[in-house]
Amino acid sequence: MTTLAEAAPETESRTPPKPSSRARWVRRAPLLPALIFTIVVTQIPFLVTLVVSSLNWNVLQPGDKDFLGLGNYSSFAGIDNYKTVFTDSRLRAAVINTVVLTAGTVIISVLIGLLLAVLLDRKFPGRGVARTLLIAPFLIMPVASALVWKHVLYNPTYGLFDGVLNWIWQLFGADQGPAVDWISNTPMAAVIVALVWQWTPFMMLILLAGLQSQPTDILEAAKVDGAGGVQTFRFITLPHMRQYLELSTLLGSIYIVQTFDAVFSITQGGPGSATTNLPYEIYLTMFRKYEYGQAAAAGVVVVVGTIIVATFALRVVSSLFREEVGR
Repeated sequence: MTTLAEAAPETESRTPPKPSSRARWVRRAPLLPALIFTIVVTQIPFLVTLVVSSLNWNVLQPGDKDFLGLGNYSSFAGIDNYKTVFTDSRLRAAVINTVVLTAGTVIISVLIGLLLAVLLDRKFPGRGVARTLLIAPFLIMPVASALVWKHVLYNPTYGLFDGVLNWIWQLFGADQGPAVDWISNTPMAAVIVALVWQWTPFMMLILLAGLQSQPTDILEAAKVDGAGGVQTFRFITLPHMRQYLELSTLLGSIYIVQTFDAVFSITQGGPGSATTNLPYEIYLTMFRKYEYGQAAAAGVVVVVGTIIVATFALRVVSSLFREEVGR
C-alpha cells in the first residue's frame, strides 16, 4: 500500500515548472503596444501638465524671463499656483458648486435608479421595451441632451414645461400663466435635473445587475417563512445591494465631477457663477484669463481627487469579484 510520504514526491513532480523570465516577457509582448500607447496618450500629457502647473504663464502679461523656451512670458512659480487654487475665492466657490452638483445628481440618480431597477426586476409584458426606453437617455450625446433640456424644455417662450403650465392655467380659466425662466430662477436645479435624466440609466443598470444576482433560494426561504415584500427588501435585498450601491455612487461621482457639457450648454456657469463647477472654472482660467499655470494646477488637483475616489471604486469592484468567485 502506497503511503502519503511515498506519494508526495510523485505529486511534486507533477507540479508544472515556473515559466522563465523570458517566457513571461514573451506572453506580455502583445500587450506592450497598448501599454506604450496608453503612456504616450495619458502619462506624458500629465507630466507636461505638472510642469506647466509650476510656471507663471499668462500670454497677456509678457515678462522678461523665458523658462523652458516657452517664450518671454513664463517664469518658475513653484507651488504658488497650487496655493492660489486653494485660496482663490472663485475656485473655492467652484469646489462648492462641484460638490453640490455631484452629490445632488448622484443621490437622486441612485434613488430613482434603484426604484426603476426594482420595477424592471419583475416580469411583466413589455419589460424588454421598457428597459430599452429607460436606457435611451444614457446613449444620447451629453451636449445634445443639454441642448434639448435648454431649448425644448426650459425655454420660457416655447419650452414644454411652460407650455404645460399655461395649459393648466387655461383649465382654471386664465388666459395665460406667468412665464417661468427655469434656468435663471433655479440654475443649479436645472443642471442637476438634466444630469439626473442622463445618468439614472447608468445607475439603474448597475443596481439591476445586483438585484438579478441575488440567490433565489434565500428569497424563496424568506417567502416560505412569511416575510413580506417590504421585510424581504429591507433585511435581505438592501444588505445584498450595499456594494452595488457603493459602486454606482463611486463611479457616478467619478464621471459627474468632470461634468462640463451640461454647465457650458445650459447655463455657461451663470447666473454669475451660480453653477460654475471646477471643470468649467478651469476652462475659464485657461481660455478667458489665459492663466495657463493656474489652470494646469487646478487640473492636477481634480485628477488627484478623482484618483482617490477611483481607488475606492476599484476596491469595491474587486470585493464584488471576490464574492462571485467565492460562490
